[in-house]
Amino acid sequence: MLAKIEQLLQEIEGLTASNAEELEVLRIKYLSKKGAISTLMADFRNVPAEQKKEMGMKLNELKNRAQERIAELKETFEGQDNSAAELDLTRTAYPVELGTRHPLTIVRNEIINIFNRLGFTIADGPEVEDDWHVFSAMNFAEDHPARDMQDTFFIESHPDIILRTHTSSVQSRIMENTQPPIRVICPGRVYRNEAISYRAHCFFHQVEGLYIDKNVSFTDLKQVLLQFAQEMFGPNTKIRLRPSYFPFTEPSAEMDISCDICGGEGCPFCKYTGWVEILGCGMVDPAVLESNGIDSKVYTGYAFGMGVERITNLKYKVKDLRMFSENDTRFLEEFESAN
Repeated sequence: MLAKIEQLLQEIEGLTASNAEELEVLRIKYLSKKGAISTLMADFRNVPAEQKKEMGMKLNELKNRAQERIAELKETFEGQDNSAAELDLTRTAYPVELGTRHPLTIVRNEIINIFNRLGFTIADGPEVEDDWHVFSAMNFAEDHPARDMQDTFFIESHPDIILRTHTSSVQSRIMENTQPPIRVICPGRVYRNEAISYRAHCFFHQVEGLYIDKNVSFTDLKQVLLQFAQEMFGPNTKIRLRPSYFPFTEPSAEMDISCDICGGEGCPFCKYTGWVEILGCGMVDPAVLESNGIDSKVYTGYAFGMGVERITNLKYKVKDLRMFSENDTRFLEEFESAN
């Protein structure tokens, strides 16, 4: 048996294989249940008692070396560069096409650029927020519908921690840590617990603006929004402000722009009114200023907020909100010229 062990050990040291199939054949030959080493193990019971210790040690060394050699050969296959074997000879010789910016990114950047030229800087904040910055600091009453489970995603283990429902939480953080003058825009993603459809989604994007200083008036707000509308939708765009309600502004308004499809004459897109709503706005409620440590007797301010998806729909006539998050490259290719 000792001679047989020495013979197998020499064979194992000289093992070679050019591919994984050949290596598997060698593994079966030496290490399988019916392989050469297993056969020797079965014959071990016939070894005289005084030789069992020596033969047992030799058999274990043989088996261990066989396993090591098979593993060494396997590593050589795994480390080889198989790029040539994986080369797709049917692939076109033309280079891979470059991607395009997402339409929401295009519009978001355009909004930011317009307000940057008007003196606004960018502010950012966390998407996972606390109740104070999202609601309480913005003058939302305890029983306000926006706090309802149907609108807000709550963190189950921490009921005061939520996914922000608007980027007004960024405004709150800016106000509590910065003294006026403040002139910022807050772009970002927000979340609401809504059913997904062609006109609504559980997440979307907003850009909100805030300006606080001495003697800020509603006239200042109207002029900034008119300038924005005409730069975004064209110099002939008209705006109108309708009274509305928001907890954090007083007075509050919703702003419409003249329909750029029919020129204000009326069409199916604007529901024959000649106007299309694009954002909400108003003067910052004094209670909000005081909640965030700003003296409302000295300072006034205005705020506005718009949905990026809404502006993108109006600009590019995208009818289904779901298309923005489906990653369909055919849809994205339509915006190549807008980059």
